[in-house]
Amino acid sequence: MKNGTYVVQATWDNEAKMWVAESDDIPGVAAEAEDQETLRSKLASLIPEMIDLNNVPVDRTKPLDVVIRYSREDRISLPLAT
Repeated sequence: MKNGTYVVQATWDNEAKMWVAESDDIPGVAAEAEDQETLRSKLASLIPEMIDLNNVPVDRTKPLDVVIRYSREDRISLPLAT
């Protein structure tokens, strides 16, 4: 059994002013945080728990390789000259 790379997608919710993270690779992973450092900390605790709870087959003798992909969009409204 070989550990692959697990991907977590973190998206900035401008309305809530929070990073929201989910993963298709690890069932049950969902977290929110106001900054990236706090989000990484939450995910570091949550991911091993979800691996165990969902019986994700991993090689427990090796660390997991997790990539967090951050995406953020900002939208602005600009008045047009008349």
